[in-house]
Amino acid sequence: MTNQTMPIKAETWKIEKIGVIGPGIVGMPMASMLANAKIRIGTDEPAKVLVVQRDSRNSGWKVDCINSGKSVIGGIEPELDDITREGVQAGLLSATSDFSNLSDADVVLVSVQTDKKGFEPDYGPLFGALEKLAEALSHKPEGKIPLVVFESTLAPTTMDTLIRTLFGKYGLVEGKDILLGNSPNRVMPGRLVERIRKSDKLAGGLHPETPKLIHKLYNHIVTQGEVYMTNSLTAEIVKTLENAYRDVRIAYSTEVVRYCDENDINFYKVRDLVNQKLAQTDAATTDPNAVPSGGILIPMLGVGGHCLPKDGILLWWRNIETGTDTSKSLILASRLINDDSPVHTFKQAEKKFGSLKGKKIALLGVAYRFNSEDTRNSPTLTLANYLRDNDYNYIMHDPYVKDDDQNLEKYNQQGYYSNDLANALKDADYVILCNSHKEYMDKMATILAGDKLAGVIDACNIYKAADVESKGIGYTGIGRGKGEPTQAFVDFVYEAFTTMEHGLANELNDLISFYNANYAFDEYNKVKFSEVQRLAKTCSTGCEIADAVPVTSVPSFEGFTPILTTISKR
Repeated sequence: MTNQTMPIKAETWKIEKIGVIGPGIVGMPMASMLANAKIRIGTDEPAKVLVVQRDSRNSGWKVDCINSGKSVIGGIEPELDDITREGVQAGLLSATSDFSNLSDADVVLVSVQTDKKGFEPDYGPLFGALEKLAEALSHKPEGKIPLVVFESTLAPTTMDTLIRTLFGKYGLVEGKDILLGNSPNRVMPGRLVERIRKSDKLAGGLHPETPKLIHKLYNHIVTQGEVYMTNSLTAEIVKTLENAYRDVRIAYSTEVVRYCDENDINFYKVRDLVNQKLAQTDAATTDPNAVPSGGILIPMLGVGGHCLPKDGILLWWRNIETGTDTSKSLILASRLINDDSPVHTFKQAEKKFGSLKGKKIALLGVAYRFNSEDTRNSPTLTLANYLRDNDYNYIMHDPYVKDDDQNLEKYNQQGYYSNDLANALKDADYVILCNSHKEYMDKMATILAGDKLAGVIDACNIYKAADVESKGIGYTGIGRGKGEPTQAFVDFVYEAFTTMEHGLANELNDLISFYNANYAFDEYNKVKFSEVQRLAKTCSTGCEIADAVPVTSVPSFEGFTPILTTISKR
C-alpha cells in the first residue's frame, strides 16, 4: 500500500548532489545536461553531478575520460562533447568508480542497460549496480531521503515486485527511507541531447508524490517537452509498449515490402500513399537520416539496438510466466519476422545476382543505427554470423565501431572487421550497405569506384538505383521495385494496417487487465487503457494506439494476407 505521508515535499526539496550510474547513451547526456543546467533546488549553489562507472575491462576507461572533460559516446552527437567539457570545467561534473561516494546523494539516476534472457528480463548488470547503490545508501546521513530514478527500461511490475524488495533488504523502506521512481528514457543515438531536451518524458512513482519530484528536477533539462506524471506500472507499460509497437509496425511493413519485392512494386510509393491516408507522414522515404515515424515504417537489414528486440518480451514477461497461450500475440510474432530479416535480405540479393559464394562481400555499417557506434543486437552481425557459418568471403567496416567492440568479440568477428574503408572495399565484388552512416552518403563515389564491383545491395535506403546503375554496377534494394502500386493494393495495405492496429490494441487491453488483476496493489497504481493511449502518443517516433474493438474479418489481396493481420482476428 502507498504511504499516507511523504518524508519530503517538492516545495521544500533540497538538491546538492546528483548521482548518475552508467554513462552510456542515456546516462552520459543526462549527467552532462544536469550539470550544464546548473540546477538550484532549495539551495543557492548549483547541484554537483557525479557519474559512477564500475571498473571493468570494457568500460573502466570512461571515468578518466569524463574527468578529462570528454564524452564517452562515439559517433556523431551534436552538443554532447561541448556540454560535457563545460560541466567538468565548471567543477559540476565528475566521475568515479567508487559507489560509496553516492551515500550522501539527494538524487540518483540509474541508467544501466537491461536485456532479456529467453522470455524473461536479464537484470544481472542492473541488480549488480543496485546492490552497490543500496549498500552506499544504507550509510546515508541521518534525515537524508534520496530519490532514486530509473532511466533504464523495466519490465512491468519490476519497480514494485523486485526493486522495492531489493532496497528493503538493505533497510531502505520505500516512502520512508528512500523514494523510488522511474522515468524511462526516450533517447536516440545521434540525437541524444536534442531528444532529452525536446521529447516528452514520463515520470512514474510508487507513491503519488514521487512523480512531482521527478517533474521538478527534469523540467530543468526537458525544456522543450512535457514531463507527464503517472504511476510506476503505467510508465513501465508505456515504455515497453512504445518499442514493442514500433517493432510490430516494422514487422508489418516488412511483410508488405517482401510482397512488393516479389511482385516488382515500389514499396516507397505504397508507404507514402498509405501514410497519407493514415495522416502519419514523414520525410524518411527520401531522407535516409530522417527518423521514420509514420504508420508504415521502413524495413531495413533488420531490427537492432537495445530496445526493440527485447521490450515486447519484457511487456509480456509476467503473462508468459503464467503459461498463457501466446499464439495470438502480434508482439511476439513480430519478433520472429524481424529476426529473419538479415538472412532474408541476403537471399533476396542472391536471387538478383546469383550465388555470391566465392565473391568478396563488403558489409558497410556494423552499428545498428546510422552515425552511431552502438552494435547491440546489430543485424549486420547476425548477417555476418550467417555468412561465416556458410563459408562466404566477407569483411565488415564501420567508421565509428572500435576494433575491440564487445559485440565483435562476443561473436568472434574481430578477424572479419576493419576500420579502414579502403581495405574493406579493396577487390570487393559486392557491397551491402547495412546502415546509412553519413560517411557512406558522403563517400558514395569512393564506394562505387572499385574495379571489381559488380553489385550493390542497398539495405538502408541510402542510394538511388540510377546513381549506381549509371556506373555500370548492378543495384538491388529493399522495396525498390519499379512497378507502380495500384489503388486497390494501396487500399488493401491501409485496411490491413488498421486491422492490425485494432489487433494490437486488443492485445494491449488484455495485458493491462492482467496487470491490474494481479499486480496493481492499490487504486493509484492501477493502469487505464485510455491513459496508456494518451501517454504513448507523446512518443516522438509515433505510437498511435487504436481503440480496442473486436476484429471479425481480415482483408486479403490476390491471396496475400499478412501474418500480423491474420492473427489480429479473435
